[in-house]
Amino acid sequence: MTARRVLLWRHGRTAWNVERRFQGQADPPLDAVGRRQAEAAADELVAYAPVAVVSSDLARAVDTARPLADRLGLPLGLDPRLRERSLGHWEGLTRDEVERLYPEDFAHWLAGREDCQAGSEPREQLAERAAAAVADTLGETVVLVTHSATAIALTGRLLGLPLSSWRAIGPLGNCRWSELRHDEHGWRLRAHNLATVRAAGRATGGPDGRVRTPAEVPADDPADVEALDAGPAGTPVG
Repeated sequence: MTARRVLLWRHGRTAWNVERRFQGQADPPLDAVGRRQAEAAADELVAYAPVAVVSSDLARAVDTARPLADRLGLPLGLDPRLRERSLGHWEGLTRDEVERLYPEDFAHWLAGREDCQAGSEPREQLAERAAAAVADTLGETVVLVTHSATAIALTGRLLGLPLSSWRAIGPLGNCRWSELRHDEHGWRLRAHNLATVRAAGRATGGPDGRVRTPAEVPADDPADVEALDAGPAGTPVG
């Protein structure tokens, strides 16, 4: 039976996030801030008492997941179905570079059209593989460590939303998570973009309702260049 509660946890910050580079299935590591984010988030996520931690096999996700698995004394599962969306020849380029080199494709991407990047992975295919990973989970609560576009597509698929509505799901900030619960009526999104940091001047809450204090990570995460609804360069997202 599929897990009753799934926490979708996005990886911590990388240098490419700061540089606004498309990562896709390229494999940049966490930077120093990202490693601190992972440690701080792990301290909060243990309160959910997950029975399993499963990560994308990309390094930035694995290194985010490991502190939580270690705290729980659980083996860390790796599942390539939780990888980020493949972005073809955009991977490694900044938003500005993509806009300059591929202006038509870039405009289509901003508009949410599927016919965007040559060699990129269709979003329906992305959602299908990620949903298959969820279907293989067991237990009361499972943490899945994944990526921005993957989390959006997976959330949209689990909630039964049409692809055109996935843009309504805001992107997860670095090292933030969503809580989805499954019951007799299907999947429900119980909470979204949870964090251990202060956001917009407010302290965030955890699973026990306790107000959290800021972690040693910046509240102003770099705008997410890979989100489906990312705005023009310089526009804060998520």
